Amino acid sequence: MDDKRIFIFDTTLRDGEQVPGCKLNTEKKIEIALQLELLGVDILEAGFPISSPGDFESVRRISEALREPIICGLSRAVEKDIEVAADALKPARRARIHTGIGTSESHILYKLHSTQEKIIERAVAAVKKAKSYVEDVEFYAEDAGRTDNEYLARVCEAVIKAGATVLNIPDTTGYCLPEEYGAKIRYLKENVTGIDKAILSTHCHNDLGLATANSISGVQNGARQIECTINGIGERAGNTSLEEVVMIMRQHPYLGFKDGINTRLLYRTSQLVSESMAMPVQPNKAIVGANAFAHSSGIHQDGVIKKRETYEIIDPLEVGVDHSKIVLTARSGRAAIAYRSKQIGHNLSKEELDLVYQEFLQVADQKKEVNDDDLSAIIGKVVVTVS
Repeated sequence: MDDKRIFIFDTTLRDGEQVPGCKLNTEKKIEIALQLELLGVDILEAGFPISSPGDFESVRRISEALREPIICGLSRAVEKDIEVAADALKPARRARIHTGIGTSESHILYKLHSTQEKIIERAVAAVKKAKSYVEDVEFYAEDAGRTDNEYLARVCEAVIKAGATVLNIPDTTGYCLPEEYGAKIRYLKENVTGIDKAILSTHCHNDLGLATANSISGVQNGARQIECTINGIGERAGNTSLEEVVMIMRQHPYLGFKDGINTRLLYRTSQLVSESMAMPVQPNKAIVGANAFAHSSGIHQDGVIKKRETYEIIDPLEVGVDHSKIVLTARSGRAAIAYRSKQIGHNLSKEELDLVYQEFLQVADQKKEVNDDDLSAIIGKVVVTVS
């Protein structure tokens, strides 16, 4: 296996769908799953089969419909959960059961009312149970971000011996700093016996806005799978954004990481998820937001018109966006006016441009944005004046 290959684990249809009000029916889930397959995700977490009959049916139908990605079903470290997940995943060409339990002091004492030793016993039993159904078993140590590293290493070592093929190290509450999370991954890489038999995975939440940074820090320190969602949707403040981590790796090739994502489908996939879940993408969202390639400042517009790379590190075509946008506002300069005028069929002389610009400023001070119709009206007024 290529040591620099990063596997993209998409959980839009499981963790992403846990957002209040974003419930999808089975047909819509299949539509999104097929798009994620085209996008090139390596693993698709299709749902939590025991949670409802609808979720079970969605996981089963997605397992039937998709051919390329590994199809994953979530379970708790509970026998019945694992049995139901295995049943839902039966049609999958390649199936993975994702099982686990909380490992932090907070989860062990207050949520599970247990002890560290009993948690290890439950974790091992769950992995063995899952392994009786499928070869590919992922174990999640919930709240690993706040789990003592030495104890976390003991848990990881035990579940690897039980047959786990992937170790998910979630920053469940989005608490870690990138340096802390990276150090945790590195500690496990260096201190868990048998770690070469499993893939370390990141699963970071965005409560402090650090999910993407933590995921990148994780792969820099030895993780080889990133768990993420389209548009960064998910519980509370969301999950790691798939489009962000993929484009970070593409924009920093010296890191050497590789993935199988067709980035030209990112925008289309983002729009499908947004529309299906009635979750608008914030305009300033990195990579796929409406303003990600839009410029309204005169200084920026002038630079982009002369050479796009002056203010854009990503070619919009690379993520499926048709072109950069020059948005006319009161902050726009003459270069932007000349550029947009030419786009709508008017090659202005210097004298005409000066007059158009003065009239434009009057209009722009009254409106948030000057559109093409407004600009045409301004040009028509000025051309009459000049002639």
